[in-house]
Order: sequence, then structure tokens, then C-alpha cells
Amino acid sequence: MNNAVKIVCFTLLGAAVLSCSACKGKQAGGQMPAQTVNAIEVVQADLPWDIEYPAQVAGSLQVNVRAQVGGILQSRLFDEGAYVKEGTQLFQIDDKEYKAALERARGSLAQAEAQERSTQREYNRMKKLLADKAVSQKNYDDALSAYETAQANVQVAKAGVTTAKINFDYTKVKAPISGIMGKEAQSVGSLVSPTGESGFLTTMVQANPLWVNFSMPGSQFAKLASGYMSGQIVLGDEKKSSAVDPAEYRKMAAEKAPLYVEAILANGKVYAQKGKIIFFDSTENTQTSSLAMRAEFANPKNDRQLMPGQFVRVRLVGAVYKNAILVPSSAVLNTPEGMLTYVVDSNNTVAARPVKGELQNNMYIISEGLKHGEKIVSNGLIKLKPGMQVTVNLQKFTLPASAQTAQPASQDGRSVASLEATIDKSVAPDAQALPNDQQGK
Repeated sequence: MNNAVKIVCFTLLGAAVLSCSACKGKQAGGQMPAQTVNAIEVVQADLPWDIEYPAQVAGSLQVNVRAQVGGILQSRLFDEGAYVKEGTQLFQIDDKEYKAALERARGSLAQAEAQERSTQREYNRMKKLLADKAVSQKNYDDALSAYETAQANVQVAKAGVTTAKINFDYTKVKAPISGIMGKEAQSVGSLVSPTGESGFLTTMVQANPLWVNFSMPGSQFAKLASGYMSGQIVLGDEKKSSAVDPAEYRKMAAEKAPLYVEAILANGKVYAQKGKIIFFDSTENTQTSSLAMRAEFANPKNDRQLMPGQFVRVRLVGAVYKNAILVPSSAVLNTPEGMLTYVVDSNNTVAARPVKGELQNNMYIISEGLKHGEKIVSNGLIKLKPGMQVTVNLQKFTLPASAQTAQPASQDGRSVASLEATIDKSVAPDAQALPNDQQGK
């Protein structure tokens, strides 16, 4: 067999093998086997607003302790960093000069009072003599003027005693508030003055209550507000939500507020006390597009779990997104044209469906494009094409435990606080929060 014949034979044999392989790979009717995909049914449920924000703790009041009188600083009577009660003596300034000044003022008062008594006796005599016409009117007037002048001198002397007593008391520098002491700014032996830098002695921070400052993205705040106004978002249960009024909210204890704040410590634990939002800024920060907020937390034991300056995270608890359409994040494909899912119809054919929604805790809250109960492919979307026949492996989409029940508080000491602005003017969160159901409108 020559080479040309051999080539023809091999070519025909290869074509036959390929033809047989293709025949084996086809089903009856010449179709490739359907691809198996995992799918889930779209879930509709109430979803808690579970978003955290970075925050920083601050004392609810910080004061600078200053010397009110000058002199040598004789002693410091507190431990730096210790908690002290209001009225506790912190420093002692040399009081010898002020004690002597107080004694002089008291002596001047005694002299003035003696002069007052003397002029009063003289005035009384002149008054009787004038009635008997035994003295002239001028003598009577002079006695009256002397008596009135002596009375005025007594008032001046009393004021001098008061001033001297105040200055003397100022030599004992006392805590103006109850709180945590800072470092001493002037050491013992220093000459301090009520004016200038030498008068600054230390700082104090009020630790009960504590403030936690954080910022909410303006888009989130707008979303929360609009959702509340439309009824899509509720705050707490019906009883709490209906009872909330901005004026009442300000008086409300954190435990009774429909929306509360949890402070999450660096170790992941949740601070035991409940917090309540007491401030939100009237304008949005144009540089960060966020709204400044402040939550207040009780610190009855004045412990150091939360400390001024400490960085923590806060979580708003109590806002619930009602009847949210939920799908796992793996069921949404992000494309340059937008987000889409693959819906499986009754014939097990997949169709691309554009959707709108936002991501929260590995789930998308869908605002447009899907309905409860529809079947969608849950993963491997990049391998699919519209119109493909698939074999469906239906799986159950289970919501995270925190999303299954929207409870106002947990049993581990987590805290509650409320967002009065949300109730008062209603405005809400960013692209990571709730679905932007107003997009494209």
C-alpha cells in the first residue's frame, strides 16, 4: 500500500471515530445533555437593619481644672486616671497670704460695725434732742449722714470678707464634676497663676453617661427615612413604633426606645448598657457625604469597658425592612450593564433577568426584578446563557439566624437606642444598606 492510500485510509478512519463519539454524546433527537444547576426559591421575609459603623467614645463632659488664685502649688491629692466625685479636693495652693487677707477683712468688718453702732447712738440722741428743739437741724443732719455712711462701710467690709473667703477657699482646688482625672499639668512646687498657661492644672472627663460619636452615610440616612415614611421600614414593634414622638423620645429610656444602639468592643463583645441616639447633625458633611450622630450610653459603674477616646463599632438595632425580597449574593451577577439573575421557568429554561438591589450580610435585598417564590440559579451564573435547558437541583435558601427574627434585643446584654431624626424627619443609609427602590425613577 503506497503512502497516498495510507493517508486516505487514516483520514476516513479518524472521521469515523469522531462521528461515533459525537453520536454517543448526543441524546435522542441530537441534543446535548442538560447542564445541572443549583437553584433556590426567592424568599420574602422581614429583615433587620444590621449595619455597623465605626465610632469613637467621648466623655459627655470634659472640663479643664484651673487655679483661681495664684501661689505655690503645695500638694496634689488625687491619683492620675482615678475616678473622683464632685467636690473632692484635688490640689492645695499655699494659703498663708489668703488666710491673712481673710483675717484683715474680718478686722475691717469689726471696725466698720463698731463705727456703725457709735454713729447709730449719736443719731438716736440727736433725734430726741431735735424733737425737744435742743439742737439745730444741721446737727441732726450731720448725725444722720454719719450713721448712713457707717452702714455703707459695713456693707463694703462684709463684701471684703466674702472676697477674702472666696480667695482663701480657692486655695483648695476641688473637682467641679464627678469623673476621671487626667494627668497633672503643673507639678508640686510650681508657681501657678489664675491667668496664663500656669493656671491650667489638669482635666476631668465625665464618664457617666458616655457619648459615642459616629457618622451614617447620607444615602443610608435618606433610605432609612424614606423607608420609614413609606412603611417599608418599621422601628421596633407596633406598640413602640406608634408611641414614638420626637418630644417623648428625648425623655424615653434607651430600654424602651424602638430603635437602639449596640456598642461593639474591640474584643467583639457587646457593651452591656443600651444606648440612645441624642444628636444628629442638621446638615450633611459635604466632604464625606455623611451625617454626624451621637449615641448616649449609661456607665453606672464607671468601669473601663468604654473609655473616652476608644474606637468601637456601633450597630443600629430595631429597624426592620418589611417583606424584603431576599436572595444569596452568589445568585446575582454584576455586569457592566448592571445586576442580573438567571430565572428558571416551568420548562427548566433559564432566562436572564435584570434586577436592582443592595447587599447586606451576603444577601441581596432585591427592590426590582424578582418576586417571592420564583426559582433562580444560585451559583455558577457565569457558565449560563439565556435559553439554556438545565436540570435543576433545588436547594433551600436559609436566612442567617439574625435575619430570621427581628427581635429588639438579645439575651447577651446587647443594647437599644433610637434614632429620633428618623422618626421626626425620616431620612436614611448607603449603598450597602437597604435596597434603593427609588433607583432609576
